[in-house]
Amino acid sequence: MENKSHAFAAGLFTIVLSLVIVATIFWFRRDTTVRVPYDVVTTGAVTGLAANAAVRYRGMPVGRVQRIAFDPARPGDIVIRILVDQATPITHATEASLGLQGVTGMAFLQLDERGGHARPGDDDRRPLATSARQVAVIPMHAGVFEQLQHRGEALLGQMEALTASLGKLTDADARRQYLATAASIQHAADGIGQLARRAGPAVDRLPRTLAQLDQTLASTNRLVANLNRPDGPLIGNLNRIGRVAEHASATLDDMSARVAYETLPRVDALADDVRTASRSIARVADTVGDHPRSLLFGAPAAAPGPGEPGFAWPAAGTERESK
Repeated sequence: MENKSHAFAAGLFTIVLSLVIVATIFWFRRDTTVRVPYDVVTTGAVTGLAANAAVRYRGMPVGRVQRIAFDPARPGDIVIRILVDQATPITHATEASLGLQGVTGMAFLQLDERGGHARPGDDDRRPLATSARQVAVIPMHAGVFEQLQHRGEALLGQMEALTASLGKLTDADARRQYLATAASIQHAADGIGQLARRAGPAVDRLPRTLAQLDQTLASTNRLVANLNRPDGPLIGNLNRIGRVAEHASATLDDMSARVAYETLPRVDALADDVRTASRSIARVADTVGDHPRSLLFGAPAAAPGPGEPGFAWPAAGTERESK
């Protein structure tokens, strides 16, 4: 009887302990977060998204997907009911997008604001009110993978065009051109090698040439320094030339003064004498021309003028004949 009572007590204790442990687990795992509903509406695909999928706001977990169903009012639209933490700053500018978790293929909903963070005073950043009776709607835009899917055909076309272009670059004509180009490059390289071999002697003489050039430059520098010395030959010769020029200028000034004050008056007097002699010679020549006998007998006496003794008026006929 005692064994049965001990077994009953042990069994009861085990059952009570198990119930306490389960209650404790449920107590610690119970979710006291207040969540509010939102509807995410989309016309695209929701591949990989299922009920109880995570909902994140800028990467932070804020809720779960409750259900996914078609919109009876708008055929083709998909309505995703989500439960989000009441403290999440959902606004009129909030949008949803579909994201993938690593390589598992499981999707989640990503909530974010249009154009980045909220700005004070912007009407689109007002909190979006929602309730169980009137559930607010959050629009959904295409995610990265959906955009890649939509643009897949264009990307494939571009890849085909790129492949065709690469094929043209590797056809027979292109290969022949590549071979010709390589031959030209090889020929140019051979020419450069020959030029380098021919330039070898000149390169060997280059150090000696540079040394001679350095010596020439040093000699030139010394010559310029000697010429620039105040007591050097160049400055001394220039000073002597200046003194000779000053002496020549003084001599020219003296000669000019003598010519102006002595020679020119004498030349003027000589010119007057020459003019007087010339007039005398002209009168003698006129007299000899009119009376050649004057060379032997002397100059004839001048005819008496009116009022002088021996003056006679010429006759009228004679005057007419003379005319």
